[in-house]
Amino acid sequence: MEEKTNELLFKDIDADDEPQTNAVESLCMNCHENGTTRILLTRIPFFREVVLMSFECPHCSYANNEIQSAGRIQDMGCNIKLLVSSPKDLNRQVVKSDSASFTIPELEFESPAFSQKGELTTIEGLLGRAITALEQDQPVRRIVDPDNAVKIDDFVAQLTKCRDGDRKFTLHLDDSSGNSFIENPHAPKEDPQMTMVYYRRNAEQNAHLGLQPASQTEEKQEEEEGQITRFSLRNISRKVLNFPTNCPSCNAPTETRMKLVAIPHFKEVVIMATNCDACGHRSNEVKSGAGMEPHGTRLTLRITDPLDLNRDVLKSETCEVYMPSLDFHIAAGTLGGRFTTLEGLLCNIKDQLKSLNPFGFGDSPAEFSAKMKTFITNLDRVINGEEMNVLITLDDPAGNSYIQNLYAPDPDPQLEIVHYPRTKEQEDDLGISDMKTEGYEEDSQS
Repeated sequence: MEEKTNELLFKDIDADDEPQTNAVESLCMNCHENGTTRILLTRIPFFREVVLMSFECPHCSYANNEIQSAGRIQDMGCNIKLLVSSPKDLNRQVVKSDSASFTIPELEFESPAFSQKGELTTIEGLLGRAITALEQDQPVRRIVDPDNAVKIDDFVAQLTKCRDGDRKFTLHLDDSSGNSFIENPHAPKEDPQMTMVYYRRNAEQNAHLGLQPASQTEEKQEEEEGQITRFSLRNISRKVLNFPTNCPSCNAPTETRMKLVAIPHFKEVVIMATNCDACGHRSNEVKSGAGMEPHGTRLTLRITDPLDLNRDVLKSETCEVYMPSLDFHIAAGTLGGRFTTLEGLLCNIKDQLKSLNPFGFGDSPAEFSAKMKTFITNLDRVINGEEMNVLITLDDPAGNSYIQNLYAPDPDPQLEIVHYPRTKEQEDDLGISDMKTEGYEEDSQS
């Protein structure tokens, strides 16, 4: 019912049809006369539903616009780091929600979350809006506080250099709701100038998003941790455990199911699944039940038959995926933990790529749009079994990923498994360098 309602309310923009907007009389915050706000409910192609609002005042000619996400809050927050090294990078499109903050470390500048409305803009527009906000009270400040006015003028001059492309800088966009994006013009290839990291929100961030009060979140986490620790892995393996939780989408009370599963010729893993009856949200997650392996594991499979797409695959959160023939690489943490088939993993990659690169479709530049559509077409050929002799590599420094060996316990001629020692950087990323497993009693006594 909810999906049908969304289809009626949020329609794709069609060049042949005039968009249906709603006009609402509203107060102008500049001259305090009445202006008009136009509201459009639409859907960004291969992205999600959004609400576009445009205000215009006929009395003082003041105008502004903003964008708000009409979809749910994502399961994880995102932190995007972009090196802006040329004027061309300033044209990258940006979806910035109102819960996103952006910083420029070189200038020690930060625009806090919830300080600005969400917007669909470019890097140049993002900086221009920050400059306008800083200059807004400068005339009064030069009279009341001239010293700080001079400092702000100097800072605005540095920020203007960044906006005009006269200075290289690093932009950090952090959004706890996971609804912000920066365009990747190299998609489907990895962007060498941009890194994206997904993270789990803490209790304070959940409270700011209105998901749950911080105190209740902390109590619930402690309760769930207590429930989990009261059961041994042996008990989990015998039955499916249900424990109460809240839906990450609508915050309605629901249940998460957890079971320990032994994968033949591999190890035990913990599978957790949540299905919300209120909004229909579904999520699943896979965790290793045996910790990290002493060495990393690199699994390379050559797909030679459509039956290979039915192989079971376990991709952990720390695993990277490579497809050399498609010139494709997906970083660790992008899809989370997955226990599925090879076909299911490729479908997940396609869906994730569309959601992470909404600018690769629709009205994007022809060259960029063509690259994305060509890649999706080639990936569909692999998924449908039309393209064979394709290599796919799962590289997991934690050693917790797996591809089914159809010849087990004998070696699989199509599957190459390599165990390698982790690098210092990989151990830092996994947190192994900071782990302390000895001397706790001495520390507690001291």
